[in-house]
Amino acid sequence: MLKLKRTIPLFVLLTSSLIACQTTPPSEDNTSQSTQKVTVRTAHSSWIEEHFQTEIVKIGLEKLGYEVETPKEIEYPALYISLANGDLDYSIVYYYPGHKEFFENAGGEDKLEAVGTITADGTQGYQIDRKTAEQHNITNLEQLKDPKIAQLFDSDGDGKANLVGCNPGWACESIIEHHLDAYELRDTVEHDQGQYTALLANSVTRYKEGESVFFYAYNPHWIGATLKPEEDVVWLEVAFTDLPTKIAENMEKDTLVEGKNLGFPKTEQRIATNKQFLAENPIAKSWFELVQIPAKDINEESLRIKEGENKAEDIRRHAEEWVEKNQDLFNSWLEKARNQ
Repeated sequence: MLKLKRTIPLFVLLTSSLIACQTTPPSEDNTSQSTQKVTVRTAHSSWIEEHFQTEIVKIGLEKLGYEVETPKEIEYPALYISLANGDLDYSIVYYYPGHKEFFENAGGEDKLEAVGTITADGTQGYQIDRKTAEQHNITNLEQLKDPKIAQLFDSDGDGKANLVGCNPGWACESIIEHHLDAYELRDTVEHDQGQYTALLANSVTRYKEGESVFFYAYNPHWIGATLKPEEDVVWLEVAFTDLPTKIAENMEKDTLVEGKNLGFPKTEQRIATNKQFLAENPIAKSWFELVQIPAKDINEESLRIKEGENKAEDIRRHAEEWVEKNQDLFNSWLEKARNQ
């Protein structure tokens, strides 16, 4: 009897130890993969619309049981290097094919993997105000080789057209610089660079004052909701497609948009991930493959940001509102991710 009395506590002790050593149970969302202890790291650039998209993806990961750190702000191409080195796990900033060179230079498919399509068929090119276009019959970028045409867009008095262009380091910067040579515009067009959003806001002010404007445009972005194509502005065509070699090599689609050659490839926004993180987290991978945000929704968000709702808490609230508005679809993505 003494032996039996001593054996029972030992059995209880062993059983308790086994229970204590078990893995953390699935999250309250009944996730099949235990993710409660997985901390995820992400980043976006200073392009503020990326904050909104990052938050939507982040909300989904949180619903799936992940702990997502506050997103960092890192400019590309450095952001891709952080992903490849394992300092980050994912980012929604992969604009294909424009960022393909950044992706490859950071280690390519040995270290990184592109997943899903956040937004398909982003459009980019050159726009001028409709009034000037119609008054002078301007339809093609090459017409700005004519000094008289170029001077219509001269905002600093040096006789050259002022083209509001892209921040140094952006993929669109290399295309614009290439175009200035390919279309022989160096003598008549000046590429204004700095903070793209601030320069663009200045163009909107000039437009409202009745001045001619000339700028690089990307859709989705607030500019498309502020100066509407075919109403306020028009796209300029190019006579032929001519892109930097590395971008042209990776281009899977042509540069035609609704029958016009805009000179820039259509863009898909995808999620760039650290390959090891993706292999270890199949639920996260499934989520990345499923989530999509329409361009029109990003345009609306971009306009809200421009109109002053631009703080981190504002953008988080916007993301939560977007999830609520699309709740059934969002929940279906979560369910598919859990059951991958």
